[in-house]
Amino acid sequence: MTHAAQNLDTRSLQALDNAHYLHPFSDHKSLREKGARMIVRAEGVYIWDSDGNRILDGMAGLWCTNIGYGEKRLADVAYAQMMELPYYNSFFQCAHPPVVELAKEIAALAPEHMNQVFFTGSGSESNDTVLRMVRHYWSVKGQPEKFTIIGRHNGYHGSTVAGASLGGMKAMHKQGGLPIPGIHHIPQPYWFGEGGDLSPEAFGIQAAQELEKAILDIGEDKVAAFIAEPIQGAGDVVIPPSTYWPEINRILAKYDILMIADEVICGFGRTGEWFGSQYYGIKPDFMPIAKGMTSGYMPMGGVIVSDRVANVFEEKGGDFNHGYTYSGHPVAAAVALENLKVIKEKNLIHYVKSDIGPYLQAKWQTLVEHPLVGEARGVGLVAAIELVKDKATRTRFGENVGIGEICRDLSVENGLVMRACGDTMIISPPLVITHEEVDELIEEAWLALELTLSHLQAQGVV
Repeated sequence: MTHAAQNLDTRSLQALDNAHYLHPFSDHKSLREKGARMIVRAEGVYIWDSDGNRILDGMAGLWCTNIGYGEKRLADVAYAQMMELPYYNSFFQCAHPPVVELAKEIAALAPEHMNQVFFTGSGSESNDTVLRMVRHYWSVKGQPEKFTIIGRHNGYHGSTVAGASLGGMKAMHKQGGLPIPGIHHIPQPYWFGEGGDLSPEAFGIQAAQELEKAILDIGEDKVAAFIAEPIQGAGDVVIPPSTYWPEINRILAKYDILMIADEVICGFGRTGEWFGSQYYGIKPDFMPIAKGMTSGYMPMGGVIVSDRVANVFEEKGGDFNHGYTYSGHPVAAAVALENLKVIKEKNLIHYVKSDIGPYLQAKWQTLVEHPLVGEARGVGLVAAIELVKDKATRTRFGENVGIGEICRDLSVENGLVMRACGDTMIISPPLVITHEEVDELIEEAWLALELTLSHLQAQGVV
């Protein structure tokens, strides 16, 4: 805990917060009435607030602390790098050892046709960069009319202007006149919410074929790329049906369209593979990355670029007039390198794939027995449950009830961070979580469901 935090109680910290700090994605009026929870330390899969409550972090921060909290090796590496070279940029024909070593390491982990990396400061910046790269690619190939990028409704690709435009979140589009021109959205492969009477397999084909319809409607000569997360994260943890990605692959192979696989959440072990693209057999041209690359210990993102795109940039592209002050920051790069070493040495990819992932998913399925749960789904160490009024018809409670927010708040109050996406509860715990900690997570999730049911009964909703 910092010296400042040690000398301020919760109410004093909340007063400072209310007076000066604007939070991301927040209604500040209601937040300031309630008061933010002050997180003061963390270790392993747990966080502690300023009142001394220990909370199991079922979201790994924001999908990012893959190696868990308190890994001293990363702190030591950051200190050493700060003392040697705390900062230098990659502009003006310069580089430094940490960034070139990190680029080499990431290329070795990526699919074999992807060998170059552009570094950014976040996942949002990575998707801004992707938009620039896609349009630059077609322009230098003499096809600037290939300009439109197709995304998915309810997909999430960050909150910058380009990232929010590429994503399909309607609430974000309402603010700021988004999306920007040249972005088109198709339906998501969300069987539980939108599959109707179709089987998951039939719905997967139908959802994928929306891409082909859009390409034909817009014109193949005008469509530059398709962007999607292998598993849709912030948009309700949508696990695509088994038929979805093979059909997408077929469509992309048929037309001259680039594939952007947004790996910001899935990347670096979450699915039991290094990347979600490897789990689903996707062959991307671009992979935006962030989060698990440093396990959140330092802000850093990037874009892994396929050889066919990188070769065009090198041979025909001239200057690529894009970049950031902190692209390839030496301290962030050194931390990322050490983070990848920890993941390898602890064999976390295999652990997620063959041990803790299957264990969590089996335990998570037991939540379907609860009367509020209509579906439980997941892959590796990411999962979701659907809160419903009627299991048979998949009928929701409605926005006026706010069941997701009720369940989320009760969950945190009783020791577990679960996130609410509407009426969907989601988790994404650190990859280092143990069997015993998974058992605790499931017990606390069940308790949150029971408390939510009791709350609804007291309100006369059920």
